[in-house]
Amino acid sequence: MSEEIPTQSSPQEFENAAQILRDSKHVICLTGAGLSVESGIRPFRGPGGLWTEHGEPPMDGYQRFLRDPASAWRERMQPEGPMKAFSETLLRARPNGAHLALVELEQMEVLRCLITQNVDNLHRAAGQQNVLEIHGNATLLRCIDCLERRPRNAVQIDLDHLPPRCETCGGIIKSDTVEFGEPIPRDVLEACMQQGEQADCCIVAGTSATVYPAAQIPLDVLSRGGHLIEVNLYPTEITQQCVISLRGPAAPTLARLTEDVREHLKA
Repeated sequence: MSEEIPTQSSPQEFENAAQILRDSKHVICLTGAGLSVESGIRPFRGPGGLWTEHGEPPMDGYQRFLRDPASAWRERMQPEGPMKAFSETLLRARPNGAHLALVELEQMEVLRCLITQNVDNLHRAAGQQNVLEIHGNATLLRCIDCLERRPRNAVQIDLDHLPPRCETCGGIIKSDTVEFGEPIPRDVLEACMQQGEQADCCIVAGTSATVYPAAQIPLDVLSRGGHLIEVNLYPTEITQQCVISLRGPAAPTLARLTEDVREHLKA
């Protein structure tokens, strides 16, 4: 390495984690807000969280959308307060070293699938190919009936005819991000569960893994005898169930882990 990467974990812990990744047949990764924070995006909960400061959105947000989708669309097109600040931050955010490290693990054919709870599109922007966004993607729109997704700029929005309708099935279009009270889209949820069933190792990075159904995925891997490797600044509720917990910021920690994996593959 050209420079020392700050971490709270020992070289032996990185070595052991890299060995497990190399020996595993189907590695997946679950990521959360800890990765986005390092790109300048505030988390929703916890210290400095958007909802911690301003209060959580209504727990029946999806039901409100269904009752009056036109009004919901008008609010979305002219956001105010914390959601306006969040949207502006997403536009400025760029992938960090953690995102790039996970792309490299995929390119080395070590990481088979990445499941993220983040909606910021940064994994895709970094070049990740096999990505499942369990809470949706803020850059996409989705038909609530056929689940077809399109980039926001690919859907024409007529303020006099809201909500926009799906060109394929005529269903109502909404943001792809999953609201409170909204079921996880069935196509993504099924794919996530399938990955959890196949995996014999799961990297849990930048998340406390307490929000379901995403939190169920590493538990499913564990229940079949698979390994969990945690990457987080602090201990979490899942720490005791992990074979290795690497402590430190996601970007340098995943970069160091990826370098060790690369060295293992060369050996």
